[in-house]
Parts: sequence; structure tokens; C-alpha cells
Amino acid sequence: MNARDEEFGEFIRDRASLLHQTAYLLCGDWHLAHDLVQDTLVKAYQHWPRVRQADSPDAYVRRILLNEVRGRWRRRERAVPVSRFPEGREPVAPDAIDEVTRRAGLLQALLALPLRQRATIILRYLEGMSERETAAALGCSEGTVKSQSARALGTLRDFLDRMESAL
Repeated sequence: MNARDEEFGEFIRDRASLLHQTAYLLCGDWHLAHDLVQDTLVKAYQHWPRVRQADSPDAYVRRILLNEVRGRWRRRERAVPVSRFPEGREPVAPDAIDEVTRRAGLLQALLALPLRQRATIILRYLEGMSERETAAALGCSEGTVKSQSARALGTLRDFLDRMESAL
């Protein structure tokens, strides 16, 4: 194994879990997320000297991942959220899995957001990136990040309000 391979391997070992989580939250399917991360890592490896010299290699790889998701989205290779229970077989009374159901519902709401809004929420609030970092990763202005965040949070808030009133 050469020095390039070792350096790339170390970079990926430190970040693979977060990349998979981000990919999953962007597409809603673990298998597709795995494919997206694999495609991302292949491209990152192919351009490793450029990635390594970037101001932020993490942002560079995250941008590759976002481009992969956009490409799949455009080709309609995205997961379609389905109902958790077959029609007519919903649980009669709330039980101990209510929290799991809420989380699944929130994931469905997140997946229903337009891709840019979803990516903004994931990067800003789940990965803890600043507005500037998010704008750089998405290739847009900080103002766009703010407006996309506001729209997405409003949509998610409406969803949670509807969900709470249904319980």
C-alpha cells in the first residue's frame, strides 16, 4: 500500500459513518445511500491530490456526495417513502413505539422536502455546519441557505403540528 492509499484510507475511516448518515438522510434508503457513498469515494480517490489540497477536504467530499445525490434525483433513482402500515392495519392505540413512529414520520417529512431544502437542513442542523460552510457545500449564497432553511423548518414545523394534533 502506498502513502496515497494509506492517507486516503485514514481520511475515509474517520468520515465514513457521517457520510453514510448524510447520504441516508438525503435519499431515505440505506442501500441507495451506500451506493452514493461508494460512488463518492471512488471520485474522491480519483481526485485525491486535489481533494487533499482543498481548503476543506471534508467540504470537497461532501460536495461530491451532494452532486451524486442530485444526479440520482435527476435520474429519478430516489426512494419513495411508503406508509409504515398497510391500509386498515394501523395500530388501534398508541403504544411504546410512538417515538419510533414519530421519528419515522419526521424522516418521511424530511424526505418530502425539495432536495436543496433537505440538504440545507441536514448540513446546518444535523452536521452542525455554519451558514457559510453550508453555502460553500451547496454552491449557493448564504442568503439562499437562510431562505431554504426558513422554508424547510416551516414545512417541518407544520408537519409536527399536524402530527401532534393527530395524536
